[in-house]
Amino acid sequence: MSLVKLYDTTLRDGTQAEDISLLVEDKVRIAHKLDELGVQYIEGGWPGSNPKDVAFFKDIKKEKLRQAKIAAFGSTRRAKVTPDKDNNIVTLIKAEADAITIFGKTWDFHVREALRISLEENLELIYDSLEYLKKHTSEVFYDAEHFFDGYKANPEYAIKTLKAAEEAKADCIILCDTNGGSMPFEVAEIIKAVKKQIKTPLGIHAHNDSECAVANSLHAVELGIVQVQGTINGFGERCGNANLCSIIPALKVKMGKECISDEQMRHLRDVSRYVYELANISPNKHQAYVGNSAFAHKGGVHVSAIQRHPETYEHMRPELVGNCTRVLVSDLSGRSNILAKAEEFNINLDSKDPVTLEILDNIKEMENRGYQFEGAEASFELLMKKALGAHRKFFSVLGFRVIDEKRGEDQKPLAEATIMVRVGGKVEHTAAEGNGPVNALDNAIRKALEKFYPKLKEVKLLDYKVRVLPAGQGTASSTRVLIESGDKHTRWGTVGVSDNIIDASYQALIDSIDYKLHKTEEQE
Repeated sequence: MSLVKLYDTTLRDGTQAEDISLLVEDKVRIAHKLDELGVQYIEGGWPGSNPKDVAFFKDIKKEKLRQAKIAAFGSTRRAKVTPDKDNNIVTLIKAEADAITIFGKTWDFHVREALRISLEENLELIYDSLEYLKKHTSEVFYDAEHFFDGYKANPEYAIKTLKAAEEAKADCIILCDTNGGSMPFEVAEIIKAVKKQIKTPLGIHAHNDSECAVANSLHAVELGIVQVQGTINGFGERCGNANLCSIIPALKVKMGKECISDEQMRHLRDVSRYVYELANISPNKHQAYVGNSAFAHKGGVHVSAIQRHPETYEHMRPELVGNCTRVLVSDLSGRSNILAKAEEFNINLDSKDPVTLEILDNIKEMENRGYQFEGAEASFELLMKKALGAHRKFFSVLGFRVIDEKRGEDQKPLAEATIMVRVGGKVEHTAAEGNGPVNALDNAIRKALEKFYPKLKEVKLLDYKVRVLPAGQGTASSTRVLIESGDKHTRWGTVGVSDNIIDASYQALIDSIDYKLHKTEEQE
């Protein structure tokens, strides 16, 4: 297998995405994850642009990485200033990174309008900057900014900029689709033309504004590109960068290119989720390869087929990237879905068992009323246990009341919940406050039950989603509440449906607690 080197720019380009901001500590932690994944280069940031990136390069030197090289990013020198006097160039060297990447102008339009210098002077900027950096750093990469647009506008000048970088002995010249508008067929033809004139190893840096960043990167590799730049989960400015979570398995599994080891690739989903978590962004469940739905099957015919041969509806084995096959349960389900889920929950069911049909009919009837079990598998497992008579009733709720009160125009509302529960022969009557009616109810239920079941103290409500179901009744419409709960070991989802949002929330909360108690009992 030929080696393709991965250059990750999540910590620099990725943080330019809307809604993403990483602390220095976050960037260091992500760098360790990328190193464990096997990424060859990690771009830490632009030390000449902000104090946070300066701090990162200072802190990362104290860390021990397995194999990844840290790269610092910057630009060519300013016009009329020599490299040794240019603060950006000096700061790049002071960062003491393993490699330095600088970008320069390729598009004549940018040279005239952005830099406002002559085309010849721009060539001098590129050459001088790279030549100077080569004297101070072992590896220097040149990002040819807007290369594909520049080539389409003025191919002769675009090639001249690359030749300036080549003459300055750049270790790799990266062709950038900075605006992200180039099509795969354009990228392919232009790379073929470049390779006839440039002998320096080439890289690709694609943006995703036309949804072609991954395709453009893979096309480039097929044509001999040796370095691929991208970000985890495709984070980046505007529509994002080329997504390494899609590029890595495509390179290894689809194209037979070596980039990371098989063992490292099995951690790809974990790295994806880790970066989402530190960026405080909800994971895209429909993301290729690593998303929750990437290998999820809902239609009964599909489920029946994958149980015999997974290849019938899966393009590769999900375990290769740390994912897994999931069987969803809905009104599209057949017996195969139910049996598959029963096996997942270690529940013995037979396809001819009347209980199987009863569960199937019950699910379809409930989904017709607005229930949804794709994100609420804990509620579905409880449903199956009840149908099989395997459900233990740990407690009974005798009643509850929720008060949401606003005492003044400028005052925040106050929420209080009172609940009465029976555990065995004992009745517990308690109240609790919260920052909203659902939070107050959650606090009251836990307060009442934790005396009997201390393990409930581990449970945290992680996510709460409300969906108004289309019924054309305005504020009288039914609502579906999906709750995600978790403890220090795992997460689970539960659902409730009612024309009263508090009641729907109550149903989902009770299922969440019920599920935790069942799992605790099974483990003891």
